[in-house]
Amino acid sequence: MANFTRRKFLQVTGGAVAVSSLGFPAIVGAASKKVVIVGGGVGGATAAKYIRMADDSIDVTLIEPNTEYYTCFMSNEVLSGHRKMDSIRVTYDGLKGHGVNVVHDTVTAIDPAGKSVTTAGGQSIAYDRCIVAPGISFKDNIEGYDDAAMAAMPHAWKAGEQTVLLRKQLEAMPDGGVVAIAAPPNPFRCPPGPYERATQIAMYLQAKKPKSKLMIFDAKDKFSKMGLFKQAFERYYKDTIEWVGAADGGAITRVDAAGGTLYAGDAAHKVDVANVIPAQQAGAIAIKAGLTDDSGWCPIDGRSFESTIHKGVHVIGDASIAKPLPKSGYAANSEGKTCAAAVVELLNGREPGDPSLVNTCYSVVGPEDAISVAMVYDLKDGKLSKVEGSGGLTSADSSPEMRAREVQYAYSWFENIKKDTWG
Repeated sequence: MANFTRRKFLQVTGGAVAVSSLGFPAIVGAASKKVVIVGGGVGGATAAKYIRMADDSIDVTLIEPNTEYYTCFMSNEVLSGHRKMDSIRVTYDGLKGHGVNVVHDTVTAIDPAGKSVTTAGGQSIAYDRCIVAPGISFKDNIEGYDDAAMAAMPHAWKAGEQTVLLRKQLEAMPDGGVVAIAAPPNPFRCPPGPYERATQIAMYLQAKKPKSKLMIFDAKDKFSKMGLFKQAFERYYKDTIEWVGAADGGAITRVDAAGGTLYAGDAAHKVDVANVIPAQQAGAIAIKAGLTDDSGWCPIDGRSFESTIHKGVHVIGDASIAKPLPKSGYAANSEGKTCAAAVVELLNGREPGDPSLVNTCYSVVGPEDAISVAMVYDLKDGKLSKVEGSGGLTSADSSPEMRAREVQYAYSWFENIKKDTWG
């Protein structure tokens, strides 16, 4: 990482965790205070756990429809065959061990005025503070890409069944076939994700179907870690991966799922496997609850992640407008801790302190080759901002040994964040 060693970064991030999530004493109180958390992904699960760790007098209910969760991060390795689905699966047993009341149901309404949520199962659950971590939903920016099309051209942008489907399609494709990834416009969940996915799929193709090709049709002309990814494309996949930016006709506007065809304007691209990733917005419940602005995302106060639209409701993770933080799993984890600290303070009659947050993102791009980006954030003039001199990006001329270590760092990070979030 340029101008910032890994040792220094870990020192800073350790401090960031302490400030954002543990920078207040554990509190034991008599009065019952109720927090309802909507969504059990990274942000919601982290917030639930850390509230209970900080103040076990707070009654925390987490509402999540699924009994198990599949992490989006590292799911691309399932597509290459380097990882099994079980390795990205987590349960909610760890949260239950912290005293979190886990309800497997779907929230259908949030009433900020009445301070309650309603579920599909007919429950009405009251709260003093509500944390909404709804993840993403898709915009209708690609003509013909409906629920039926998703079964033929999977997005695999919500890990689980879609991941398995895309993997099976890759396995069934004949050697010499064409795989297409339609990458979405900004902003979207996991900015480096489509390009890491391309390298992972390319690894599989080279090993099992070497006559095949992968096309990236992009709605953008620039993307996260672009220089490092293009270096990997050239280094490992020169004859396998082709990237087409928006200026060169890469923006997919229509699909014919039955015919296996992608359209960029008038240009038709017949492919064997299509991974179509639409434009994104906040999860459906956030939109229904009126927590979004015209952008489709949820504006928040950077100190507490409280909604600027509905007081008493906090929004964390991909759905929030937390720029310059990216929409990433690590950012959601950090936001969950920041929000947890703020909610504990507010429920105990105190004002939250200034937060410190962190993000890092690893992308495994080749055999024994990974790249990363990292950054520390704080509050400056009331707005979330990058901390000058923090973080960094993998150097383009880093040694093979360093790149191999980055792979091990990535795998260690994955296991640690799973434990930190759901353990």
